[in-house]
Amino acid sequence: MSDNLTVAVLGTGLMGAGMARNLSAAGHDVRVWNRTAAKAEPLAADGIDVATAPADAVRGADAVLTMLLDGPATLEVLTAAEPALRAGAVWLQTGTVGPEAQALLAARAAAHDLLFVDAPVLGTRSVADSGQLTVLAAGPDAARPVADRVFDAIGRTTVWLPGAPEEGPASRLKLVLNNWVLALTAATGETLALAKALDVDPARFFEAIEGGAMDSPYLRMKAAAILGGDFSPNFTVEGAAKDLDLIVAAGQSAGVRMDVAAAGSARFRRAAAQGHGAEDMAAGYFASWDG
Repeated sequence: MSDNLTVAVLGTGLMGAGMARNLSAAGHDVRVWNRTAAKAEPLAADGIDVATAPADAVRGADAVLTMLLDGPATLEVLTAAEPALRAGAVWLQTGTVGPEAQALLAARAAAHDLLFVDAPVLGTRSVADSGQLTVLAAGPDAARPVADRVFDAIGRTTVWLPGAPEEGPASRLKLVLNNWVLALTAATGETLALAKALDVDPARFFEAIEGGAMDSPYLRMKAAAILGGDFSPNFTVEGAAKDLDLIVAAGQSAGVRMDVAAAGSARFRRAAAQGHGAEDMAAGYFASWDG
């Protein structure tokens, strides 16, 4: 293996662009593709090859990293790339697609002799940009020499989990983690909306919880976005709704009711219908009002 890997990044949205830049900065040869070409084109200034089709991006690549919206989108893009996939390449599936989709993707990988790694990441756009993601990974030992080099470039920590990637051990953990963070996000928005409705100064709320068990840096971060009116996306309202739908479905398949997650999904979808879908998930706040 040469010193540098050839890595194809399919999907250069909020997360994928930063991942591609960090891979290039680490010395790897990076090719990217994105369905909306305008989101990929700025990467050319970083010395990254911007491909016009998925097959052009993956041709001869040591690793293929997918960061796409959901399972169907990932399967569609990989299908388009199939003619150029190299047998033995490592496929790092980093999007949040849920364990059910992960099994379908793993089967497609096996059909093309790819080494498949279930590898969702923790972090927002700013964390991806800074190369500080946490990678949750499950996959064959044979994939690790390549996978670890990619993960070292995009993240600060890699947590390798036992279990077969087609069983989605990393994807299952990611849903548990996302359930928690999305519940906090929705609760932050509702709490500030209630404070406004009841004519309560939010500063008094933060004064009352400061330094106690109810205080949280994440709460303060999302509250600052809401109170400052800054909804620049780190993770979108639409993405939050999609992940909550995955969480509800996973819970149902395991015989667990996810009532708060289901309500959260409805809340974020209401905000999206109001025109906030592409804004940061803190904009779920607006779902507290009709229209």
